[in-house]
Amino acid sequence: MSKSKIIFDKITKLFEQGLLTYKDLSSEIINILKSRRDEIIFRLKLTSQEETEIIQKRIDELEKKIVNLQKKKIKKVKKS
Repeated sequence: MSKSKIIFDKITKLFEQGLLTYKDLSSEIINILKSRRDEIIFRLKLTSQEETEIIQKRIDELEKKIVNLQKKKIKKVKKS
């Protein structure tokens, strides 16, 4: 089964289950893509599972900081 077919099958299952809101759908798609990314990393054996988890936590923290900085920037622009 091709990789794209697997992703499309998962998306169609989401529609069947009634996850029609944009927020639910987008979070599920992100989760699917993250799991696929993790599978690829583990298959390539680039890092151990512990190292991958540590790196993943760091990336999550950086993503949160970026979102917070973007929100602050938007607030400053609106005040001007």
